[in-house]
Amino acid sequence: MKARDLADLLLLAALWGGSFLFMRIAAPDFGATALAALRVGGAALLLLPMLALRGDWPALRQHWWPIAVVGLCNSALPFTLFAHAALSIEAGVSAILNATSPLFGALFAAMWLREPSNGWRLAGLPVALIGVALLVGERIGLKAGAASADAAVAIAMCLFAAVLYGFSANYAKRSLSGVPPLAVAAGSQAAAALLLAPAATLSWPATNPPSTAWAAVLALALLCTGVAYVLYFRLIANVGAARAITVTFLVPAFAVLWGAMFLGEAVGTGMLAGGVVILIGTALATGLLHPPTWVRSLR
Repeated sequence: MKARDLADLLLLAALWGGSFLFMRIAAPDFGATALAALRVGGAALLLLPMLALRGDWPALRQHWWPIAVVGLCNSALPFTLFAHAALSIEAGVSAILNATSPLFGALFAAMWLREPSNGWRLAGLPVALIGVALLVGERIGLKAGAASADAAVAIAMCLFAAVLYGFSANYAKRSLSGVPPLAVAAGSQAAAALLLAPAATLSWPATNPPSTAWAAVLALALLCTGVAYVLYFRLIANVGAARAITVTFLVPAFAVLWGAMFLGEAVGTGMLAGGVVILIGTALATGLLHPPTWVRSLR
């Protein structure tokens, strides 16, 4: 991997890790739905002019329906779910749970697209689930009463969002192969904004959020979504999808770092252990981690 591609990978991980920080800052003032709507709306405003400059509008018009489905399942719903979760659990925990997305993507690929899968890949699911159990046990154990129930619901929301990401990746592969990536990115954000607009209007905060919350929204929309999409698709073009997806394993590290630095979030041993086990399971399921030769020979 060239130095520029490595820099893009690290910057993308830092931006996507920062998205969990900015959601923690802005969600209490805006609410989950309004925050998600502003996020995709701002990203659309950044990406649509770029799409026009590249002359890819015909691709968006031709494939508007599957692009809208991607907008719903890859942005509108998961962004709202993660924003809801940000009200109850730490940024690092959400990011670690988000790292299961490739795991669910591999499962959908095996079941839906009939992609071949070996025993080691199948073993990734129970390994990742053990990691989730460790993480959930610590998070819920640290809270009591209603806070414990809220944390459990938030964790379930994050996992469902990861399932949606896994589905969306395979749906896009099946329905949008060959479509310019920027058309998918810009069109999906615009579709997500339109889908969320009615609910966001009804749930708009009664009082104007403070400037810090607005600054977090701008960073979330323009940097963590708009610019991040450009970096991600550039990485796919330069180093391929398999290497680009490794960003998923760097995002939790940045999210935990930002949460600890700027929000004072504690990092417990259960959180670290659960995160490591989740990443190992996901790496096995996606084929990014291969057992040593002597282990494979025991099969």
